[in-house]
Amino acid sequence: MKLSRIAFTLSTAILATATALAQGKGSLRIAAIDVEGGQATLFVAPGGQSLLVDTGWPAHDGRDADRIVAAAKQMGLSRIDTVLLTHYHSDHAGGVPQLVARIPVVTFLDHGERFRPDPNSPVDYDEYLKIIATGKYKRVIVKAGDRLPILGFDAIALSAAGKVMNTSLPGAGKPNALCAKAPTPTEDMQENGQSLGILLRFAGLKIVDAGDLTSDRERLLVCPANKIGRVDLMIVSHHGSDWSSSKVFVHSLQPRLAVMDNGDHKGGSTSVIDTLKSSPGLEALYQLHLAPPAGTKNPGGTPQEGPEHNASDEFLANTAGTDGKRIDVTVNVDGSTDIRNERTGATKHFAKR
Repeated sequence: MKLSRIAFTLSTAILATATALAQGKGSLRIAAIDVEGGQATLFVAPGGQSLLVDTGWPAHDGRDADRIVAAAKQMGLSRIDTVLLTHYHSDHAGGVPQLVARIPVVTFLDHGERFRPDPNSPVDYDEYLKIIATGKYKRVIVKAGDRLPILGFDAIALSAAGKVMNTSLPGAGKPNALCAKAPTPTEDMQENGQSLGILLRFAGLKIVDAGDLTSDRERLLVCPANKIGRVDLMIVSHHGSDWSSSKVFVHSLQPRLAVMDNGDHKGGSTSVIDTLKSSPGLEALYQLHLAPPAGTKNPGGTPQEGPEHNASDEFLANTAGTDGKRIDVTVNVDGSTDIRNERTGATKHFAKR
C-alpha cells in the first residue's frame, strides 16, 4: 500500500513536471492573436500571471474575443489578470464588452481620458467607461515613466497620454547620431499619439509594444538621445502603418526580432517593411497577414506594393483570407527565443544575442 502511494506520488510529480514544461513554465510566453488588423497580444509570465494588450474590434459576432479566449485557454488561463488598453480606437479597445462577457478580467490599465479632438471611435471609450462603472473591475491610469503595477512582469510605460518618459533606461541615453538626418514629423492629433506604450524586461531581454504610437512621439523617445537602447523583440507599432515605425525609431532600437499585427487590408506598408528589413541586426520579421497586392490601399490610405515587400512565407501566419492563425513567442530563461507560426506548425529558435 505504501509502495503504491509512493508510485502514485512519483507519477503525479512526473506528470506535473511534464505539464509545466509543456506550458513553458519558467518562460515568458507571448501570443500575437490575429484580430484582423487590430491588436490583441497576450503575455503570460512564468508564474502564470497574464497581461493582454488590447482587445481587438467590436462586433463580428464576438470573433476577436473568441480568439483571445481560445488563446488564453490554450495557455492554461482561466482569467486575464490585466488588460492594458493602449488607446481607445475601435481596433484596440472595441472588444472590451465582448471580452469581459466571455472570461473574467481583474484589472484594466489605460492612459486616462480620451483625446477629445479625435473624431474616431467615441462610442468605444463610452462603452469601456460603462464596463468600469459596474464596479467589477479595478482601473489604473498609467503615466509615462511609470512602472506597470502588474504582478509577475517587469515593465515600464514608455509613453502615455501624449507624453514620453523623461529618463533613459539603464544602459541607454547616449546621443543618437541618426537624429541629425531624421525629419521632424507633425504632431499627431488623434488617439494614436496618446498610446500607452510599454517595454517589458525578461531574462536580460527587452520587448517593446508601443501600440499605435506615432512618429512624432517615437522621435521623442530616441532623439536627441536614445532613451531605450537596443531591444530584442518589437511588436511593430500601428500594424506596420507608415504613420508609425519611423526609420529613426526602428533603426535606433535595432530589434533582433519583430512581429507585425497587420491585417490582409490594413497596415503592412511597404515603407515600414523595408525599414524593418534594413534595420541593423534584424534576424526575422513575422507578419500576421500577407500585405495586399500592388495598387491596393488599406482603409487608412497606406500604399501596398505586394509580396516582394512582405516577410517570406515561413514567417507569415495568414497568407490569404481570415484564417485567424497566431504567432506564438516563447522567451526562455537563458535569453533564447522560440517563435512558432501556427499556420505552418514550425518553430524557429533564436539563440541569445
